[in-house]
Amino acid sequence: MATTADDRRPKYQRIADALREAIESGEYGPGDRLPGENDLMAAHSVARMTARQALSVLRDEGVAEARKGAGVFVRDFRPIRRQSIERVGRHQWGNGRSIWAADIEDRALEVDRITVTEESAPDRVNAVLNLPADATTCVRRRRFVLDGKPVLLATSYLPMQLVAASPILQEDTGPGGTYARLAELGHEPAHFREEVRSRMPSKDEAAQLSMGPGTPVILICRTAFTDEGRAVEVNEMTLDAASYVLEYDFDAGAKASPPAR
Repeated sequence: MATTADDRRPKYQRIADALREAIESGEYGPGDRLPGENDLMAAHSVARMTARQALSVLRDEGVAEARKGAGVFVRDFRPIRRQSIERVGRHQWGNGRSIWAADIEDRALEVDRITVTEESAPDRVNAVLNLPADATTCVRRRRFVLDGKPVLLATSYLPMQLVAASPILQEDTGPGGTYARLAELGHEPAHFREEVRSRMPSKDEAAQLSMGPGTPVILICRTAFTDEGRAVEVNEMTLDAASYVLEYDFDAGAKASPPAR
């Protein structure tokens, strides 16, 4: 883990980079304890604060986690490979499967918090759903936990006039989830649009996702459209960036047909 003398980056950053390289090469595997502050001070001839900052960089990136009284360990968590196109295919929800099943393989995914309310949606959502400001929507808020780690917050908005008295207003929407129920109501999703951006989390988001300081969130807003181009759901998702890999698989030359406005 030697650092070069002509590297002008701060020493803590160089040490963090060396530790990260050691993790990526397999020198330290998931669950292994990383060198502590005293070890780094001796190996790199730096002050305790510099060693502490180096380890803090890895914790903030989600690469490592601190265990009280034990040290800093390589994070034992496989990132979720979110197959953004595969997961919303009709073969998923049309056959009674959750769209989340495409992401998690054989891992245990739990929705540990869910609320379903009837309320007015934000103006930005009403504009997409083509609803007046005083319209009522069904709002479904969920928190998803994988392998004991909160990884995703999701809030779905659906026009109440479409879903009233349907299982979509229940916590458990049944096999295939919301999209299967929309299809049964005659509003089958046929086209999806996702917008992706990133920012630092709010204090509430960081708390709900059990995130350390310095880790950003990924924001995905997915809109579901019927074959006629009507928007029937807006789903705003907040993902722990350290927990996800976003995968897009599509053919060259394929041209999406935008929904009618």
